[in-house]
Amino acid sequence: MPALDLTSDPVTLTAAMVDIASVSGDERRLADALEAALRTQAPHLEVLRSGDAVLARTDLGRPHRVLLAGHIDTVPIADNVPSRRADGIVHGCGTSDMKSGDAVFAHLAATLAEPRHDLTLVFYDCEEIEAERNGLGRIEREHRDWLDADLAILGEPTDGTLEAGCQGTLRVELRTAGRRSHSARSWLGDNAIHRAGEILSRLAAYRPRWVDIDGCEYREGLQAVRIGGGVAGNVVPDECVVTVNFRFAPDRSAEQAVEHVREVFDGFPLVVTDLSPGALPGLSAPAAAEFVAATGAVPRAKYGWTDVSRFAALGIPAVNYGPGDPNLAHTREEHVAEDAITACTEVLRRYLAGRPA
Repeated sequence: MPALDLTSDPVTLTAAMVDIASVSGDERRLADALEAALRTQAPHLEVLRSGDAVLARTDLGRPHRVLLAGHIDTVPIADNVPSRRADGIVHGCGTSDMKSGDAVFAHLAATLAEPRHDLTLVFYDCEEIEAERNGLGRIEREHRDWLDADLAILGEPTDGTLEAGCQGTLRVELRTAGRRSHSARSWLGDNAIHRAGEILSRLAAYRPRWVDIDGCEYREGLQAVRIGGGVAGNVVPDECVVTVNFRFAPDRSAEQAVEHVREVFDGFPLVVTDLSPGALPGLSAPAAAEFVAATGAVPRAKYGWTDVSRFAALGIPAVNYGPGDPNLAHTREEHVAEDAITACTEVLRRYLAGRPA
């Protein structure tokens, strides 16, 4: 089993974690390494293993508890493991999303024996794939008390900026029906793909909302992300399916989002295939406001869905904060700046240790 030195520089630790491949569903080696390191290098922490997730926490009797959460899985490797360091940059799969954030959290867990707030660390599996396999869901079902906190900070890549809340996401399938015929006698048929033109016209004419919540601007989006139809090169198709993704602001409930999409596509059969609610910023909560002050950053809206939504559903204020650039996540060129890792480490250390800026 590869060894991790949690007390080493978080930049070095980032590279070491990248070198332990952990594509979704295959996180065991990294989980084993994290568990072993936490048990041996952070004796002040209680450690729990849940599948391929590793949890740790202090029990110092502090009035508040802060939870640091990061997924340890990555998208499939694109010839970018092992890591490579050059010119102040760490290159490799997961550097941005989000092993640099994991490294910062693990380093702080091992080196902050007397934090101002009680700490919980959650390193979890299967975030990059279907929601039902997400390790946080299993932890909530089996170890719910481990998720209790006054603030949850997720190490998702934010380029060192605090991103509040998250958008909700909804996917639907819209079907059009026609009648098959030989394409040489097309007048005997009814082309279902042609009928889908009305769906695409409505999408082209759609004007999404921009919504300001607690000073964070959320931009909604309604987009066709897949279209399928056709039987053969000489057959008029009798069915076409258009998949549409709606990214909605967190002031809409999941039910309201579905109803809105039904209104936009009135007259077309609609099937919901995926739905996750958004999360309001929650920046007025005391622990969250304190963290905002510690970062010195102007919070911005989180575009995209993250697991802050899961914490918001549990009544726990949650924010995204990590050193990676979200625009590099999942790319072949994924990388993270070393000074970004260092800066995030210092901001979090200052906040958790109670040192003045």
